[in-house]
Amino acid sequence: MSKSIWFNPISIEDFKDSSINMDKHLDIEIIEIGDNFIVGRMPVVEKTKQPYGILHGGASCVLAESVGSTAAALTLDGSKKYPVGIEINANHISSPKHGNVFAKAMPLHVGGSTSVWNIDITDDQGKRVCFVRFTALHKTYPK
Repeated sequence: MSKSIWFNPISIEDFKDSSINMDKHLDIEIIEIGDNFIVGRMPVVEKTKQPYGILHGGASCVLAESVGSTAAALTLDGSKKYPVGIEINANHISSPKHGNVFAKAMPLHVGGSTSVWNIDITDDQGKRVCFVRFTALHKTYPK
């Protein structure tokens, strides 16, 4: 078993009813957490589709940034710092029309002032939908 990268011990139960704002609007949920990754799920429904009936690339980016920001936040002392997305790069590979998509965030770098996350988005069959690199700035709360 690997050593956890999270600042405080955390379990999936800690995410029960945790969706807020954009996550809640798009029905994004955290469904799995490991020692060095988290997984979020989002349904492919009318509000996450483009006019052609396929998953909107922007919805994939929202899912990736939500999961990446959550992961970044979990590595920080939340009483001192909070994450803010500063860069996202997404390559859209396939276009699901229904079901769910799953975003798995794993760290490429976790430092004092930034973290960089690899986020792989797949469909219900495990087919890659989108490959994302997300960078978060670790901001210090004003005094």
